[in-house]
Amino acid sequence: MEKSHDSKPTGKTILIVDDELGVLEVVEYILADLGHRVISAINGRDALARIKDASPDLVILDYMMPVMDGAAVINAIRADEKYCDIPVILTSALAESTVRQKCPGYNVFLRKPYQLEKLVEAISSLIPGESPVSG
Repeated sequence: MEKSHDSKPTGKTILIVDDELGVLEVVEYILADLGHRVISAINGRDALARIKDASPDLVILDYMMPVMDGAAVINAIRADEKYCDIPVILTSALAESTVRQKCPGYNVFLRKPYQLEKLVEAISSLIPGESPVSG
């Protein structure tokens, strides 16, 4: 599955990786509405392909997915000299203490279900020049 919203090309490129299509659709819509170019993937293998194609400014990554989980994706990103500095927001229904043991390379952790405001704040903290949108 590949979707891309380019309604306002002034934003940053953000890759959303989640096997829950409802989550993908909602987050895609919100971020595109905020002016970001949004790319999506439904598993880790797709995510790595999208990273190579689009060089995103940020990755929002689910921890538990089929094919390749979030830990494997983060390890691959951090091991690649070209992409190792891409900030990653890791999401999971599991507690952060559980996830951190297996997956220490993320920048921000959000426990599902998270508030979209928290996601926007996390993005703003990781992408230079972005500011939280109030409303």
